[in-house]
Parts: sequence; C-alpha cells; structure tokens
Amino acid sequence: MLPHTHNKLSKRLPVCLCFITFVRELFNIMRILIVSTSEKAGGAALAAERLVEALINNGVKTKMLVAEKVTDSINVAQLPNKLWYNINFLWERWCLFLKLHFSRKNLFAIDIANAGTDITRLPEFKEADIIHLHWINQGMLSLSGIRKILVSGKPVVWTMHDIWPATALCHITLGCNNFKSACRKCKYLPSGGSNNDLSARVWQRKQNMLKGHTVHFVACSKWLEREAKQSALLKRHVVKSIPNTIDTKVFAKNDKESARERLGLPQDKRLVLFVSQRVTNKFKGMDYLVEACNKLTAENKKWKENTAMVILGGHAEEVAERFAPLPVFPLGYINETQRVVDAYNAADIFVLPSLSENLPNTIMEAMACGVPCVGFDIGGIPEEIDHKLNGYVARYRDVDDLAAGLYWTVYEASHELLSANASAKVHSTYSQQSVAKKYISLYREALAYKNFNL
Repeated sequence: MLPHTHNKLSKRLPVCLCFITFVRELFNIMRILIVSTSEKAGGAALAAERLVEALINNGVKTKMLVAEKVTDSINVAQLPNKLWYNINFLWERWCLFLKLHFSRKNLFAIDIANAGTDITRLPEFKEADIIHLHWINQGMLSLSGIRKILVSGKPVVWTMHDIWPATALCHITLGCNNFKSACRKCKYLPSGGSNNDLSARVWQRKQNMLKGHTVHFVACSKWLEREAKQSALLKRHVVKSIPNTIDTKVFAKNDKESARERLGLPQDKRLVLFVSQRVTNKFKGMDYLVEACNKLTAENKKWKENTAMVILGGHAEEVAERFAPLPVFPLGYINETQRVVDAYNAADIFVLPSLSENLPNTIMEAMACGVPCVGFDIGGIPEEIDHKLNGYVARYRDVDDLAAGLYWTVYEASHELLSANASAKVHSTYSQQSVAKKYISLYREALAYKNFNL
C-alpha cells in the first residue's frame, strides 16, 4: 500500500468508527459489558446481575464478566484463569497485612487494587461498545488494569456501590472528609497514618489512573452522589445517581400464611425480619436492634407476648439468644431466591438499622413484597423509606426512636396502607423498565461524548 493511501485510510478510520457507532445507537444495538468481581455474592454483585437482566429485557445486548461465576447463565462469562485471580486476591491481602502491621483489623475494610486481570485482551471486552464497571475489588481489577481500560478508548461507566472509587482505600469513610481534598492520615491504618501514608500514595495512583480520561460515575443513591461530587478525585468527571433495580415479578406480595408454613414460622405472632449476608457485621446495626427490642420487651406487654424475630443471614444463630425472652427464628444463610421471597412475605415488618448504607437491596426487596420497613436516617435509606408513609425512619443511632418506630409500624399504623405504599414506591422507582431506561440514556450520553472527542 502506498504511503499516501495509508494516510487517507488512517484519517477516515475515526469517521468510519463514528458512523458504525451511530448506526448501532440508532437501532439500539449497543453492546454492554458489565464487570463485577462476583456474580451473586453480596449486594453489589446482586445489583449488577439484576441490571444485566433488566437491560436484556429492555432490548440491550449485555454480558457480565466476573471472577466468581456460580450459575450456568450464557450471559455471564468468567475470567479465563481462576487460579491467577486467586493469586491476585491473596497478594493484595498479603500486602495489606504487612501495611497493617500483621493485624487482621481492617484487612477487608480497605483495598489498594495493586493486583488484577487485564481484561482488555478478552473477547468480551473487544466486542463491547461500553464497559460498565461495578464492584471490582479484591483481585478482579487493578488500578493499572483500569487505566488500560480507559486508554482503550471505550466509554466507561462505573457504578459506585460504596465510596471507594472516590477515596484512596476505604469503602466506608467513618466520618473522614480527607477525600474532599486528598486522602492522607488514614484512620484505617496503624496509628492513624501520616501525610505520606499508604492512602496518600494510592490516592496519587488513582489520580494518575484517571488523568486525561472521563468516566461516567453512577451513585446508587442521591446521598452517595452528593458525597462523590465532593471528592477531589472525581471533580473532572460526570457523577449522577441511578438506583438499583429489582424484578417485581419475582419479589412480589404473596400469601403470608403459606409463606410462614413453608418456612416453619408461627402464624400467631407479629414477625419482625432482619436480613444481612452476615448478621454479625457491626455496620448492619444488630447491637441497636437488640437494644431496641429488649427495651420494648421489658416495657411493653403486647410486644413481649405477641412479637417474634426472624433473622436471615450468616451467623444468625449466634445472635438469637440476645433477644431472649423474645422468640427468635434464625433461618441462617439462604441463597434460594424463592425462600428469600417467602421470608419477606412471612414478615409483618422489615428492619435494617444500618450505621452506613448506600441503597440497600434488602429494603427494596421487602418493599416490593409489600412489607413496611424501619431503618435509621443514614445514606440512601430515607430515599427508600418515606417516613410514616411506607415505613419509619428513625433518628440515627437513637435506640429510643428505633424502638418507637418498630412499635408504631407493628401495632399502631395501618399495615394495609403502609404495604400498598411500599409496593407502589418500588414499582414506580426501582422497576426494571424505569432503571434500564435511565442507564440506556446514560450509555448514549457516554457514546456521544466519546464520538465528540474523537
């Protein structure tokens, strides 16, 4: 080929790519690759998996790339080398173990993303028009791997399931505001860190990772959107909020008596449900729930005689005795969707007194099943629960108000009205169609931004 011919083709190539992208967009045949560490484990993975289903159901070609695949879904691909992923996971934990002076405290509270897989070589990456990152920590992607994704030129959307993309190390800030200027003196590090500690160095690496590129960040709640927009790390990037979605055909109101019978739960009690992947996680607020219930048991005869607790999640049996003499039914960890739906439908109310939350899937699931919810005024919880309309929002860390909210929701409010309002809220705000439309609009915006800057 003659040199001048090659130059002409080189100049025309971006124009051809723009035209191809335009045609795909015109006929709504965008190809999305959703990247997540896990397919099912944890709320973030569950939200990503549900989004895949929502997008496919709304006509968008979507695949999911994970390190830990647990189903036989043709829409989910696994990293080609599971052993290498495990090595990356162990290497990052070992490096953190050293930095934490061989202490296990905070070992899984922070991430440095110093090891991961280069997914830009995979066919799933090459076929995609847009790369949509979700929770990609603990050996899935490294900072250098994310940089390679950005350098590839493909538009990147990144859904934030916690604050980590906007900080150096942490997923929960614990009230620290350093990320608004620059992370340093990290309270997760031994002796509170220093001006040039691990957080300061990782902050610089994240700055270098993002330099010269634009990422479309999505916060699952308006609260997290406000927090992320204050991060000095993301000040040149797009940040907007789009909630998680839920399949309202699966999570739906069913017969309460039948659900209780299938789970072996009593028919003659008002049941209060608590759900968490690991119920002993201190940030889920079990200590506050125990104290509030014990207060009600000691002070209110109706609560003591007519109420029982249902606890769904890992280590449920370890906390059961703390509610004595209130009857407790620890269901343990359940990964069968129908039994989880039964647990919600069996309950009279759902409670999640979390101390830090984005937009809890569990509250959304409960509300979809017509179950009124109670939670603290923190994070995205008050975006889901409308106070005294579909549940009760208690003052943060206030045991007395939490107890008042539990009693009001169980024994004083109209259960039928709260239930109807809860179900209606989910259908109007978190349905597959509603959320998919918002993401499709964002994908088109990201493609248009890329094409404009070619």
